[in-house]
Amino acid sequence: MSTNCVNIDPLKEKVLAGGELTEQEVYSLCDVPSHELREAAAEVTAKFCPRRFDSCSIINARSGKCSENCKWCAQSAHYSTGCDEYPVVDHDECLEAARLNHSQGVGRFSLVASGRAVKGGALDKITAMLREIKDDVGIATCASLGLLDADGMGRLSEAGVTRYHCNLETAPSHFATLCTTHTIEDKLRTIQHAHDLGMEVCSGGIIGMGETWRQRAEFALALRRARPVSIPINMLIPIPGTPLADSTLITDEEILDTVALLRLVHPKAILRFAGGRARLSREVQLEAMRIGISGAIVGDMLTTIGNRINEDKKLANDAGL
Repeated sequence: MSTNCVNIDPLKEKVLAGGELTEQEVYSLCDVPSHELREAAAEVTAKFCPRRFDSCSIINARSGKCSENCKWCAQSAHYSTGCDEYPVVDHDECLEAARLNHSQGVGRFSLVASGRAVKGGALDKITAMLREIKDDVGIATCASLGLLDADGMGRLSEAGVTRYHCNLETAPSHFATLCTTHTIEDKLRTIQHAHDLGMEVCSGGIIGMGETWRQRAEFALALRRARPVSIPINMLIPIPGTPLADSTLITDEEILDTVALLRLVHPKAILRFAGGRARLSREVQLEAMRIGISGAIVGDMLTTIGNRINEDKKLANDAGL
């Protein structure tokens, strides 16, 4: 963050009054001292965010052999990472995971699949499972199946999916240095297909991939085009075999400042901790909830799910949620 000082008070008051920061004002947040930025975000969070922690859980519905060359991803076929590779997840395993999450009070369940876009028989199987989860389990369903076209998105909507996930990942000016097989515009077209059907959108990204602080502000602005109700915030986990394997971990201070920035730009969205949360201390997570985090991807697969979700419930309660 810059050592220059910008007065946060008029910007904070504008957001608290229901206004939207201009592009110039968003970039000026880069020059607000960290403590003042976080305190302003805490006020905005207290005013606009429900006191109920928003929980969701995911299952990896198809793993590995992805054609895309995203430099952060273990599942890209361009890199040797030793990740699990399998076609569509077993039906019974998927349904059991949904039931366990529902029984623990998790609000939403999502099927996430590797690949540029899920099509053909794989889409048939996944949409059938999503329909069954909605009808027989009763938990709200989401999906993250890549760059779907309008027909594919329509099939998800018909299966009862109410929210689609497609991360923009980072600032447009930084994205092309990390992935060349698709663009942010490709992502936004998929997101528009979801909006056209009346579906909600979940779209966020990964911080700590070499972006500048100003590019984090640019990323926050780009997310306005996606109009997400939920913004997942992932912290890069450097994975051996990927081009970002030797990346330096983003600091706790940078994570908290980014949460605050996103809260001021998206005052009513659910800011959701996702990948990389396990590395954060309890104290850092509680502070993140105070200044903007209002949801998370919770739990774990099958056998340990109850214990993990109970830990998350306690953390949320300790944060006053």
